[in-house]
Amino acid sequence: MTSEKLVVKIGTASISRPERDPRPGLDEDRIQALAEELTALQRGGRRIILVSSGAIGAGMDVFGWKERPSRLADKQAAAAVGQPVLMEAYKRAFGARGVTTAQVLLSRADLEDRERYLNARNTLEALLDRGVLPILNENDTVATEEIRFGDNDTLAALIAAKTSADRLFLLTDVEGLLTNPGSGGRLLPEVFQITPDVEALVQSGTGSKKSAGGMAAKIAAARLAMASGVEVWIASGKRAGVVTEILEGRGLGTRFQPREEALNARRRWIAGLRPQGVLHVDQGAVAALVQGKKSLLPSGVGRIEGRFAPGDPVRVVGPDGREVARGLAAYSSAEVQKIKGRKTSELSELLKRPDPPQEVIHRNNLAVLA
Repeated sequence: MTSEKLVVKIGTASISRPERDPRPGLDEDRIQALAEELTALQRGGRRIILVSSGAIGAGMDVFGWKERPSRLADKQAAAAVGQPVLMEAYKRAFGARGVTTAQVLLSRADLEDRERYLNARNTLEALLDRGVLPILNENDTVATEEIRFGDNDTLAALIAAKTSADRLFLLTDVEGLLTNPGSGGRLLPEVFQITPDVEALVQSGTGSKKSAGGMAAKIAAARLAMASGVEVWIASGKRAGVVTEILEGRGLGTRFQPREEALNARRRWIAGLRPQGVLHVDQGAVAALVQGKKSLLPSGVGRIEGRFAPGDPVRVVGPDGREVARGLAAYSSAEVQKIKGRKTSELSELLKRPDPPQEVIHRNNLAVLA
């Protein structure tokens, strides 16, 4: 038996009846099949966390809406109505197989506050220790646009990273990452690094009128999880038994290679924080951060975006526009504007104070994602 931990995220389109189906609502047969598979994996010794979309979609069906609402209050109303419908479907499916489920609703603020994040992680571990299958979703009814994850792919990646999962499965409405997002595209079986070429394969938009994510969101989620040492798979959520098939080495999907030197717990937390600004750095700084494992110095910083205070999380972006790291700034945006591109020996004079920090972001407060 194995005790590996799996985070399985399934999208709205995968557990809803097709849009052309005259009967709206959740696809009960697919939910039953998913429960059958995850129950078997759990009984085989694996620890399973399910991240499920579908609450807003289920609420849309109750209200008779055909298009996903754009107004936040309408999304929250749909989620409030749909979440009990979704959980009841899972409760029936898993309960029939003798598995107890738990509902866990999270907002981004829950994972950005370190004490709340640790409480959430401890709760999940306690549930898993007792054989309970946690079912997670974003707490849409209270989240504002500013603090939302935006999609459950991001939530799943953060949970996988922060709970030290072995594998993350992002189940969607396609077989994996394709060389051409349209018809005739070839499935990429494995991705070792998310490069600009890989990002160019991604088709913008969403696959369903009820969905929030898309392949771009899944690629971003994969990057975060890979940096945390988690193996990621993108596969079809409509294919019954796909997770089991992949675990047995015979399933279809795209595998994303985890980084050998994974981020530690603190850096995983930093990597999941919502950035307040952007620091554009030169190639020398990228090399120092990624290969040299150094702190970010003022001399490597060029343009900055946003307004942030000391201690706020910021994105570090290289010359090609790709995010290479995320970290906690030692300076405010106004101070970085004064010292960018300058030598550390000039900082006291520029800032008019003695012994200022030598680094814009200290290595201990930096999560390298590249």
